[in-house]
Amino acid sequence: MLDRRDPAARPATTPGAAPSRIPDDKAMLRAAADLSRDLNTPRPAIYWADMLASAAIGYAALAVAITAGSIGWTLAASIVSILALYRAGGFIHELTHIKHSAVPFFRLGWNAVIGVPLMVPSFMYEGVHSLHHARTRYGTAEDPEYLPLALMKPWTLPLFVVASLLAPIALLVRFAVLTPLSLLSPKLRRIVVERYSGLQINPAFRRRPPEGAFRTQWYWQEGATSAWAIALLSMVATGVVPLRAFVIFLVVAAGVAVLNQVRTLVAHLWENEGDAISVTAQYLDSVNVPPPGLLPALWAPVGLRYHALHHLLPSVPYHALGEAHRRLSAALGAQSPYHRANYPDLRGLVARLVRSTMGAGRA
Repeated sequence: MLDRRDPAARPATTPGAAPSRIPDDKAMLRAAADLSRDLNTPRPAIYWADMLASAAIGYAALAVAITAGSIGWTLAASIVSILALYRAGGFIHELTHIKHSAVPFFRLGWNAVIGVPLMVPSFMYEGVHSLHHARTRYGTAEDPEYLPLALMKPWTLPLFVVASLLAPIALLVRFAVLTPLSLLSPKLRRIVVERYSGLQINPAFRRRPPEGAFRTQWYWQEGATSAWAIALLSMVATGVVPLRAFVIFLVVAAGVAVLNQVRTLVAHLWENEGDAISVTAQYLDSVNVPPPGLLPALWAPVGLRYHALHHLLPSVPYHALGEAHRRLSAALGAQSPYHRANYPDLRGLVARLVRSTMGAGRA
């Protein structure tokens, strides 16, 4: 539905060469590898403390929002809950990149605290996000996390964001209804696995069934999330969970989804038309929002403000990306393409994307 674009359209505001024509800058790639060799080790204490503190603040604020006696307190607590749970949820991205032995039991802990309660278990991202980083898949039809939004119709941008409002309802249907029904129908099960088992934005992507040890992870996570979704709906239906509390929970979950969708909207420039491109081109099609800006710490937490750098150094943990950025910024001259992926704020990125879609719409 989103892929309604003119194949010949080009954004009028896009400077320079098309992504498919940008060669690799070997000096930048070599500097990135050399200057980050000592930054690749995750620090378990940081992971656990950050995730648990964010989740505790998020759930405490959610409890205040549910029990508050005034609209003002409910609204304020809901905003705090959205921001905190969004940060805690962001660790699903780290789960796809770290070696699980480096941070023991973190996958289990994250799923127990965030993944299952919010109905976004890590199997929905593990095995999907890694394809986005594959050298020959990025920006192609086989990339589950890419759409050439800059080349699409202007109305696709608000649709892209508004659709995320329905995410909590869609997840309830996925786990409370489709999961148990799919156990009775191999055909439905295949559809659920292929189309409704990944946090993806590419509607053409079809996921393969899980294999090996990951299959076990998938099944227990899906089973636990399905049991929670069914229990939650049952408690609401029987009055154990008040309807007001349930609605506030859905609103907070929707807020988390919308915030993540807005962040996704500016994570890339979305200018590749489907060709395999160089690592440098992937970097330049991605976005860093480094300091001194403070707001990106809220809307792009857990290292996501260094999204372009992450495409250069996917194995560097989130807590070391700031240091990696400082080293590269100091070591690479002003002519290096490294500096061209750095942007000051969210507003400018959204405006650029809107101008691009307007140009594509006129074309």
